[in-house]
Amino acid sequence: MVNTLNNKINTQKGRSRTATLEDVAQAAGLSPMTVSRALNNPKVVRPATIARVMEAVNSTGYIPNMLAGGLATRRTKLIAVVVPQINNNMFVDTVQAISDQLAARGYHMLLCIVGYEPEDETDIVATLLSRRPDGIVLTGIHHTSELKRIILNANVPVVEIWDLTPTPIDMLIGFSHEKVGNAIGDYFLGKGFTRFGFICASDRRAMVRKNGAISVLRTLAGHDIKEVIVSRPANMEVGRHALRQLLATGERFDAIICSSDTLAQGAIMEAEAQGLSVPDDFSVIGFADLNFAAHNRPAITTVSVEKWDLGIRAADMLADKIEGIAVEEPIVDMGYRLVIRESA
Repeated sequence: MVNTLNNKINTQKGRSRTATLEDVAQAAGLSPMTVSRALNNPKVVRPATIARVMEAVNSTGYIPNMLAGGLATRRTKLIAVVVPQINNNMFVDTVQAISDQLAARGYHMLLCIVGYEPEDETDIVATLLSRRPDGIVLTGIHHTSELKRIILNANVPVVEIWDLTPTPIDMLIGFSHEKVGNAIGDYFLGKGFTRFGFICASDRRAMVRKNGAISVLRTLAGHDIKEVIVSRPANMEVGRHALRQLLATGERFDAIICSSDTLAQGAIMEAEAQGLSVPDDFSVIGFADLNFAAHNRPAITTVSVEKWDLGIRAADMLADKIEGIAVEEPIVDMGYRLVIRESA
């Protein structure tokens, strides 16, 4: 009977059509109500009945409507994760960790790439909310007032990641980009350096790190600072070009401070191409401690953040709140660690 019904579904007027709940019920020899109960509230249905329903689902190719099925429980098991870029290695480990941990908790991740314009993020998140996600992960803390209003009206749990503020929308896990910059400035002041070049991506968090370093470096008089602000994505080619720009000024540098390890790697490559040696001619520092940083030659001095653990904990915070489990620390400062290697 199941095969006969399946053939009818696939051959009606020579075209396939989407299997319905009624098709599953007919294939299983059960009422539509029983099938609906088995799919949406299996705890109240006998295992043997569930097995019949699932056999019919597989045979007919029926795809349950998770949104409709979640109306009674208000759950869709869908989590929207919003990041500015996916071709930025900084976010890769965090996004993968979020995905893995959400899957372990029984949720599905919907990944959305929004770029760095706040208005684009607002438009996309508004569209996402129409899909009724159980929760949202947002990157950073700088959002439009319209986005905040939309999220608050939707009453959906939110975790902001990769930044720090005492006033998050809901929950937050990240670190202070300003303090990262301060730590870099303190490190180079301690080495007695006075001539600095900055290669910095134009996104807000990178600029905060740059300004944090400059605020420290300028506490002492006589420090010379040159900047090159680069376009996104900030890859190795961009890093090489930026160092060429700095060297073309004719200035000499004690240190080149880069807003990412990828830019730092590009700067090191360009220095070598121009017959210069890092760190003999100048030091280079990056950010994020990406997987190649320790294996580069010279190995790249950088600032490490626990990207994987951040993703795991963000996913758990969100899942806990969705499931009514108290989140004891709604604001988590993951901190950072200065990793000293050969390049600086």
